[in-house]
Amino acid sequence: MLSSEENELLTRTGPGTPTGELLRRYWLPAMISDELPHPDCTPVRVKLLGEQLLAFRDTNGNVGLIDEFCPHRKVSLYYGRNEECGLRCVYHGWKFDTSGQCVDMPSEPPESSFKDKVKITSYPCRERGGVVWTYMGPPELMPELPELEWALVPDSHRYTTRRIQECNYFQAIEGGLDSSHISFLHRNSGGQGFMGTKAYDKSSAPSYLTHDTAPKFEIEKADYGMMVGAKRNADPGHLYWRITQFLMPFYTMIPPFEHAPRGAHAWVPMDDEHVYTWNINWNPLRALTEEERDILKQGRGIHMELIPGTLRPVQNKDNEYLIDREQQASGKSFTGIKGIGAQDSAVQETQGTIADRSVERLGTSDAAIIAARRIMLQAVKNLQEGMEPPALDPKSHHVRSVSLVLPEGVAFQIGAKEKLVTQPGDYIDVESVQQSDAV
Repeated sequence: MLSSEENELLTRTGPGTPTGELLRRYWLPAMISDELPHPDCTPVRVKLLGEQLLAFRDTNGNVGLIDEFCPHRKVSLYYGRNEECGLRCVYHGWKFDTSGQCVDMPSEPPESSFKDKVKITSYPCRERGGVVWTYMGPPELMPELPELEWALVPDSHRYTTRRIQECNYFQAIEGGLDSSHISFLHRNSGGQGFMGTKAYDKSSAPSYLTHDTAPKFEIEKADYGMMVGAKRNADPGHLYWRITQFLMPFYTMIPPFEHAPRGAHAWVPMDDEHVYTWNINWNPLRALTEEERDILKQGRGIHMELIPGTLRPVQNKDNEYLIDREQQASGKSFTGIKGIGAQDSAVQETQGTIADRSVERLGTSDAAIIAARRIMLQAVKNLQEGMEPPALDPKSHHVRSVSLVLPEGVAFQIGAKEKLVTQPGDYIDVESVQQSDAV
């Protein structure tokens, strides 16, 4: 459990908060590039770390992320005209470029230089891996973009969605690190949605998860965050390991089933009571098959079907996640809720928008949760004392999650050593990607 004071420190991410200041030192996934499909398209509202922002793609194809509200009379620029390399307010015609600079003020006399003195908040953006990334911290401390494997592979190798989840970001992270719940919450859920595919059907992992529901945990701290090793009994003399990665400040990597696509999440705070849940599947060696891509497009596995025109899932707390009590009672579904994404959302959102950690009762299965809290809180305190945040080196992200069977007595750090890091040639090299990054 955490004290109420520690919980406040961990969960508050708005401007000026200690954790908010930490998160601003990292590049944040702001939106999927395809949400701004072409130059001068409709802008998109984006809320990050408590700030109401607006993303737009200008005439030259560059992405801007600016304060949503015109500084003149605080009208929303969402209704503005995206034209000629700027976003023009429809109230009095004030126009802003991607840097936030006012470049036209037709309601003022032609000789006026007032527009040169008006600039709104803006944050630099870059595009990589089908994602618009933004940096909200001190410009002079801007790091390089993170070299996450899923953001470096070709577009054909990756499938990405995002949705809004109605809870604090950290309880979502905790769900992503909790390897024991897969034996219960996701029972009969089809292995991240890939049940019926060749990669899944060849795997013995589902039987291990069913027969040993009380894994033992080993935590290995790292410069980027930590590895969480969960071991279960497998065949005689062997253990089944699921090794999850936690990468600062909010990434988790899910152990894959055999050769099925890999999975990861980014849990990006909108504000203290909402989080953008990013869901990524990818294969570092090949393009996703048509079968795999069709599964993901259906909102299966870690993805969810969304209400058209929104980022809100069709299954949500207002309709009780469309729970089917007959499926639950019959044992066809442990939860009666369809889909891993919806199952995760149900348990994370119903903890409350901000879970009260001062009253919880933690057990041995919560080892990763406890460790993640300590890592985050220590990083916040270190920053307050003038120390640099962890995992700013982009190469620190050259890691993978893995599931495998090892002989008893073989430490996962040794038996899975080569599988836990990205291998040269497995994914597109960073230099090639950097040449295509839009600034």
